[in-house]
Amino acid sequence: MEWTGARYADKPTVEVHTWIAAPPAQVWTLVSDIELMPRLSPELESVQWLDGRSGPALGARFVGRSKHEALGEWATTSHIVEYEPLRVLAWAVEDAQHPTAVWRFSLESQGGGTLLREWMQMGPARSGLSFAIDRMPEKEQKIVFVRMREFESNMIATIEGIKKLAESTRTSGEASH
Repeated sequence: MEWTGARYADKPTVEVHTWIAAPPAQVWTLVSDIELMPRLSPELESVQWLDGRSGPALGARFVGRSKHEALGEWATTSHIVEYEPLRVLAWAVEDAQHPTAVWRFSLESQGGGTLLREWMQMGPARSGLSFAIDRMPEKEQKIVFVRMREFESNMIATIEGIKKLAESTRTSGEASH
């Protein structure tokens, strides 16, 4: 990720991707299991579906609890805003219409496997990062850049974790046939 000088109001985005030697259906099983994500993320501690749900659907909500050594601990409620099984899963954080962030996984069948992308957008609504910016407005671009780099690094860890799980499941599955 390179320095762009982006400000929070610019709604900066980051995207990472990897190719996985497993079919989209197998990758989708992992991506759509949001309760698996805390195992793969350095920040996300736990996830819990709300409203009696046990899996994703358009409009479904879940609470995510996170922890960061500089930002502390917090919980957010997310809303599934895009849901196309085997293709796209996206959620808006806090307010579906005016989120503090939007996160999206997209899957594409490619070369006998799956191209998995994870994308996120910061803002437009205020988030915990806004308080750091309020305290040091002259450092806004640096604060945004550092946080986006953290997101990028965490996202790489997440998709690499999904890749490892999908490919190990596939290998062990093939061995038993």
